Amino acid sequence: MRPANRTRGVLAATVIVTSGLAGCSQGDQAASDERQAEVAERGAEVMGFDLEATAHRFEPTDGGGVQEVVARDPNDADEVAAVRKHLSAEAQRFAEGDFSDPAAIHGEEMPGLAELEASGGVVGVAYEEIDSGARVTYTADDPDLVTALHEWFDAQLFDHGAHAEPG
Repeated sequence: MRPANRTRGVLAATVIVTSGLAGCSQGDQAASDERQAEVAERGAEVMGFDLEATAHRFEPTDGGGVQEVVARDPNDADEVAAVRKHLSAEAQRFAEGDFSDPAAIHGEEMPGLAELEASGGVVGVAYEEIDSGARVTYTADDPDLVTALHEWFDAQLFDHGAHAEPG
């Protein structure tokens, strides 16, 4: 559960982003759309599941965050299996401090990524299967790493566009 001040910050950021988008030129929106298309293309290669058939959820928490990926059709056993296979492998790599897959999808300059990579596996990473997919829970005692996780989640929400939603 988000603390009250984090929720207000997210709401304020949403208002700012929404307001900013209203004033964006068509060129800015085209650049945003282009970035999301590039991320989707690289993501499909790295993740191995259909982005249109799945939803990514990112929920910042006081001590880190929760990421879920679920199949939009809970009866699509192949998609559920692909999501679980990918997130299980990612959780193992992340627990060791290996964030090379997000870097391959989103780029090395992704907010929060450098701090997470430099953490050397200090961030707690727990994988579990859930209905229709999987969940990875991230925890950190260091407030700077918690901030890095939140920045990383926000960047993924933006980059994945319609394929992602806040938790």
